[in-house]
Amino acid sequence: MDDFDNDGSAADSRIDDAADKDEFVPELRYDISTYGVDFDVKGLVQRLNEHEIYIPEWQRSYIWTHRQASTFVETLLFGLPVPGVFLGLDSESFDLFVIDGQQRLKTLQYFYQGKRPDLSSESASRFTLRDVHKRFSGLAYDQLAANDRRRLDASIIHATVVKQEDQPGTDTSMYQIFRRLNFGGRTLRPQEIRCAIYRGGLIDRIGLMNQYPHWRSIIGAPNKRMKDQELILRFMAMWHSGEQYTESMAEFLNEFTQINRNPDDSWLDATERLFKEVISTFQRATEKRTFRLDQSQTVNAAVFDSMTIGLATRLGDRAIRHDKVRDVHDSLIHNSEYLGSVLQATSNRESVKSRLHLAVSAFADA
Repeated sequence: MDDFDNDGSAADSRIDDAADKDEFVPELRYDISTYGVDFDVKGLVQRLNEHEIYIPEWQRSYIWTHRQASTFVETLLFGLPVPGVFLGLDSESFDLFVIDGQQRLKTLQYFYQGKRPDLSSESASRFTLRDVHKRFSGLAYDQLAANDRRRLDASIIHATVVKQEDQPGTDTSMYQIFRRLNFGGRTLRPQEIRCAIYRGGLIDRIGLMNQYPHWRSIIGAPNKRMKDQELILRFMAMWHSGEQYTESMAEFLNEFTQINRNPDDSWLDATERLFKEVISTFQRATEKRTFRLDQSQTVNAAVFDSMTIGLATRLGDRAIRHDKVRDVHDSLIHNSEYLGSVLQATSNRESVKSRLHLAVSAFADA
């Protein structure tokens, strides 16, 4: 099975989201199909190079050692079977994306390109086989004997393709499929999965918004598990569809992302402008304590979603002073009713309604 690096969260933005502990699974009977495809290695590498098969963003790191990679290639050169891979079928583009098997696939891609990443630096080193049979030792792909090269080209990698069947209405079962079928050593976080299965204009714009300097000043270093990007998605979903919120938070965000996967640029532009205005106002008014409870260094996700919606509702009505924003921010985090809605059962519908109502009402008087 493939491996992943440790989270390394100490360098990430610190975000506390009680909704992450939800174990809610929608009561759906999933309508999916699977089928097998045997790819020859040369064709598989070509599809990877042409992005007909793509590796989701969070899976980009390559961690196999030179010896592991060489042994995998040697196994194919010997004509021995290797484990298959799992691919998902993108319902809009009909491209395939990797669910499980990225280390194997990247190894083949690198070997055919003649280079592999040097994990100790930003450079790439020539990919020659190491610690293998003397017949292949020290050889790159273009140095293999013609017969060996043809044998490798024609070697078969079996792929199991997972496809969600068309269903009436909105259904996010592909999210559950991906979460359960990814066999990597690292448990995937919800936003990582969304970036894989719902890639499009919305996900791309969130990635750009995540670089906004005032946002980075509030949130800290980029989060390796994309939690900072999930917060931006959460703002967008609450702003546009908060009235339709139903438990759980993860499923609400899944449905919103699926429905708005490729929205009009005008919709995205307007939402981005509002987000930036809200964030810059908070950053100037409250600086390092924005969306944090008391002296905590951790951003509270429920404080974030309610306060950003509260201020967004207020903006555009009349000029607002930074000292007023600061006063409302600080008074809310000392309000016992508000605290109850941001510390416990935060994805519960009543908790969401309560904190949004309290924040909107508080900022309305600012």
